[in-house]
Amino acid sequence: MKFGIDRFIAEPELRAPLNGRRVALLAHPASVTADLIHALDAFAACGDLKVTAAFGPQHGLRGDKQDNMVESPDFRDPVHGIPVFSLYGEVRKPTDAMLDICDVIVIDLQDLGCRIYTFITTLRYMLEAAARCKKAVWVLDRPNPVGSPVEGLRLRPGWESFVGAGPLPMRHGLTLGELGGWFVKNLKLDVEYRVIDMQGWESDAAPGFGWPLGERAWINPSPNAPNLWMARAYAGTVMVEGTTLSEGRGTTRPLELFGAPDIEARAILQEMHALSPDWLAGCRLRECWFEPTFHKHAGKLCNGVQIHTEGPAYDHAAFKPWRIQALAFKAIRRLYPEYPLWRDFAYEYAHGKLAIDVINGGPLLREWVDDGNATPADLDALAVPDEQVWLNELKEYLRY
Repeated sequence: MKFGIDRFIAEPELRAPLNGRRVALLAHPASVTADLIHALDAFAACGDLKVTAAFGPQHGLRGDKQDNMVESPDFRDPVHGIPVFSLYGEVRKPTDAMLDICDVIVIDLQDLGCRIYTFITTLRYMLEAAARCKKAVWVLDRPNPVGSPVEGLRLRPGWESFVGAGPLPMRHGLTLGELGGWFVKNLKLDVEYRVIDMQGWESDAAPGFGWPLGERAWINPSPNAPNLWMARAYAGTVMVEGTTLSEGRGTTRPLELFGAPDIEARAILQEMHALSPDWLAGCRLRECWFEPTFHKHAGKLCNGVQIHTEGPAYDHAAFKPWRIQALAFKAIRRLYPEYPLWRDFAYEYAHGKLAIDVINGGPLLREWVDDGNATPADLDALAVPDEQVWLNELKEYLRY
């Protein structure tokens, strides 16, 4: 199969509409060709592209920041001599001055299929800025590595943030190119928008079920996204960022596990199975011990749970990471009613709101966890209608 960038580089006729136009690239470390050449270097080697600038999202164009929520500066690329503007530093939205030196912004970003991943919001902000400044936006499409399943509550009105670009469920089931089309229509943007489609991609084909496992190398799109298994769990484990639990940052398996020094994982797993065994299908959950080298509980031995999707027990259609993590929170609250679960801090520039609510696009999940009488069926009653409406809505934007 071919990603959008591979077709863009290999087929000059696809680039022909850019002749004579100034091009800016929005990319990150995973923006590589099949030969693992970074998009900026590949663009420069084409010879027929006038690349005048580049943009880096969270974690930077080349991947300069290891920890989360650490800003990057603007700089001049030492190889190509062009300005590289940070969209996770002094600004998160492109300014008019940044766009003055280009006519077309070409976006090549690897998403993880989850609303919380900030590259989605950067896509929205770039589309809005391009519409305002009369610039064109092209997306070189890449796989949604977790395929087409949809899961979770949709973001509620008034809860938009840098980790919530619109009323998407937690697992949205679209590629970045498809999401761009959704933004253009739903935000009523007057912008020249074009997608260079992938060739031969099947959204739910084995063995990768979204990611072309065995055909393409995995490059971390962000420092703590080290493999496909993390991507599969991420729509659930990202919620741990809004808690006092460790999500495994500072370990070799970040966002595949969660835990803390003062919980008993075996009891939590037993409670999860008692509450809703159906929600635990499609994977294996294993009690584990880990000691983060940095971030929450650094240097402390944590008891926790690892979510395994890399073995034969993985069932793509049955696996529900958002519900698994919600159930873990519910089990902790039932076993430890006074546990200080929710972490109160400014999360991704959102002030005055609990991080768990910002992550979920509203307070409904937290309220369900904290309500001693609420059952798994009650959360399903909230989420299933959202999921069904979204599944119908997204059909218009599917390209594969």
